[in-house]
Amino acid sequence: MALPQLVLQEFTTRFDAAPTYLVRAPGRVNLIGEHTDYNGGYVMPLAIDRAVWLALRPRTDGQVVVYSLDFLQTASFALNMITRGEAAWIEYLKGVAWVLQDQGYSLTGWEGVLAGNIPIGAGLSSSAALELATARAFAALGDWEWAPTAMALVGQHAENKWVGVNCGIMDQMISAAGRADHALLIDCQSLETTPVPLPPETVVVVMDTATRRGLVDTAYNERRAQCEAAARFFGVATLREVSHAQFEARSPQLAPLPRQRARHVITENERVLQAVMAMHGGDAHALGQLMNASHLSLRDDFEVSNAELNTMVELAQHSAVCYGARMTGAGFGGCAVALVYAAHAEQFVVSITEHYRATTGHQPSLYICRAVDGAEARALT
Repeated sequence: MALPQLVLQEFTTRFDAAPTYLVRAPGRVNLIGEHTDYNGGYVMPLAIDRAVWLALRPRTDGQVVVYSLDFLQTASFALNMITRGEAAWIEYLKGVAWVLQDQGYSLTGWEGVLAGNIPIGAGLSSSAALELATARAFAALGDWEWAPTAMALVGQHAENKWVGVNCGIMDQMISAAGRADHALLIDCQSLETTPVPLPPETVVVVMDTATRRGLVDTAYNERRAQCEAAARFFGVATLREVSHAQFEARSPQLAPLPRQRARHVITENERVLQAVMAMHGGDAHALGQLMNASHLSLRDDFEVSNAELNTMVELAQHSAVCYGARMTGAGFGGCAVALVYAAHAEQFVVSITEHYRATTGHQPSLYICRAVDGAEARALT
């Protein structure tokens, strides 16, 4: 049974009534533009056809009561007394409600059933999808106009200040504002978004290495500090403001690690803007070459890849039906992404799965993804 139908059926069984809304909020994969977000740069993710689904109806007692099919548990909280609990999925919902109330939104309680098919911990933004599904539910019941950028900021603030994860804006923005058949160019300085069409006859394949990021916080914080040090050296607020010519002229005076990190960020921003031009021209080959170059930069200058990611990317790049591939996400494990000729995508998945398993001993998961619209709510009555 398809996940939306499963959620609707479980709601009717559990609450002995039909829901009034069905909400969907997608996960995402970043096509190109990695570790540029917190440097004020450009990213280009797409919302994927893996999502969090939520069936719900309003309550009159100010309670939010939710059953999770993924965790097989019910959790609840009162809107007039939201308090932190131990780390759990319900904290994402509480955080969104807390931020919305703090910003003056009037919230209605509801009961719902929740499920998702976004792999948890794979770097495909299951947490952002959960946040945006929650915001979409409150918006539907409150009859507000859906404002994607504002709601993305609500989700980010909830994750930063309630959950305690220092994420950027990309994940929430693409889940809120994604466009079918397009990636979304996001300017992380102005938060301006621009849909960019995917090349004809291509699909995006997400390749989960079955390795998970470990001890990432320290490495992530180190790289942020190195980028900030480089920005101070150039006398700017963020590396977004440094041109390639300025970098080449002055970088020999930088310490080696800040120089490497800055080179990645500055060249990655250039690659994103070049990718936009390639995509508008329908040039899958040019986009693939930019993805390949991005991986080399992440591997060598930013040093956030690992052996399994490198193996997965190299296997994909050697496939005759793959235009380009790169690691995606924070790194040190998780997923890679490939741009593949659509007619041979199934063959690609089988081949890469077999070769990766034989090479590493890990069982990967590969997903052929379609770019979809951002979070939406459908009235059922």
